Amino acid sequence: MKTFKLFSLEVVENDKSVEVPLEDGLILNKEDERSTWLIEAYTTDLSLYDYFKKISEQNREVIVEAVITKKENAPAYFQTKIASLTKFEKHASVLFLGNLRRNKSDYSELLLDSLIQKGLSGDALLAEFKDKMKSKPKLKVQNT
Repeated sequence: MKTFKLFSLEVVENDKSVEVPLEDGLILNKEDERSTWLIEAYTTDLSLYDYFKKISEQNREVIVEAVITKKENAPAYFQTKIASLTKFEKHASVLFLGNLRRNKSDYSELLLDSLIQKGLSGDALLAEFKDKMKSKPKLKVQNT
């Protein structure tokens, strides 16, 4: 099992994403036969508790976008379900259980696709691609 610091977390649903402001967070690669990951987000935003409770009660899968260890790292996408949700006096803890949906090497493919969808081509496409590969903006992924 490998453990990493969770730098940032967003829940991606359709055309919107919900940022989870982290007080602290961990992400664990269980390294089991199902390639399972555990993501724990500890947040001071108690308004998210009801949002996560609804997802949990519906037993719905959600895609989460996690940046691991430091801001400069490319985000990783996980197909998850909520395994545990706990409300404390001033914090909430949500534990996601899931699988890696796209690996980090797919970031360039997702970026290129989003730029083409915006109608870019030729030199403009190349210039924008190079710029975005340096700045690593967050990308929206389609729920499949």
